[in-house]
Amino acid sequence: MDNSQEDAMKTCSRLIAREFGFVFLLMIGITAQAADVKVLSAVPMRAVMEDLGPKFERASGHKLAIVFNNFGTIVKRVQGGETPDVVIIPRQGIDGLLIDGKTTAGSVADIARAGVGVAVRKGAPRPDISSPEAFKRALLAAKSITYGNPAAGSASGAYFAKVLDRLGIADEMKSKTVFPKSGAAEVLVANGEAEIAVNHLVQLVPFAGIEVVGPLPGGLQGFDVYTAAILAGAGDTEAAKALVNFLRTPEAAAVIRAKGMESVAP
Repeated sequence: MDNSQEDAMKTCSRLIAREFGFVFLLMIGITAQAADVKVLSAVPMRAVMEDLGPKFERASGHKLAIVFNNFGTIVKRVQGGETPDVVIIPRQGIDGLLIDGKTTAGSVADIARAGVGVAVRKGAPRPDISSPEAFKRALLAAKSITYGNPAAGSASGAYFAKVLDRLGIADEMKSKTVFPKSGAAEVLVANGEAEIAVNHLVQLVPFAGIEVVGPLPGGLQGFDVYTAAILAGAGDTEAAKALVNFLRTPEAAAVIRAKGMESVAP
């Protein structure tokens, strides 16, 4: 091998090494940018997040670690010192976290809202809920009803308890009410343990073994706005921001609507 050939091979080797070195550094950079995003989410957002989570992971390279729980429990966990990167709960809970300094206004974004509905066991007679008075009569005629226990932190349960007060039948319904010990109200109706279930529509619609009668009638309807907040002390703020921004995209809005909720993102 003459000197010119040897020099050419050395030059080629340096170019290859430099090229592979660049690729390796690029791979390190991508890996360094990826992060695990810890999320505490209220149960009504489960169907939405289980659909959107893998889409976000593919688009961003980040990984999600999501725990679902009821609204009250999530607030207690955060107030007790737990520090997930993102929480997704009803807006009233976020307002409390703002007051406590757990998040800031610039780190908060409304994502979706969920209305409350009524369901019965599949094949059972469907009560008339066409008006507040008709719904009142249906509740009084029922042998049993079920909804989330407000004392256990159920957002829909807390709202429906106020509805019963507005209808003036809170006391009459106490003896007929069966609170779920675990799971949700629709489980008790599907199992025949209660006649009427009241819960967020997003949880009633996909559940097998029940039939949705409809939303709460007239002025009785109320909506929980589900809001995402990046907590102070988040492990990776940029990754957390990427998730919140993704939940406000047109793609996310389409999934939110398909799951029985309303998108409130622009």
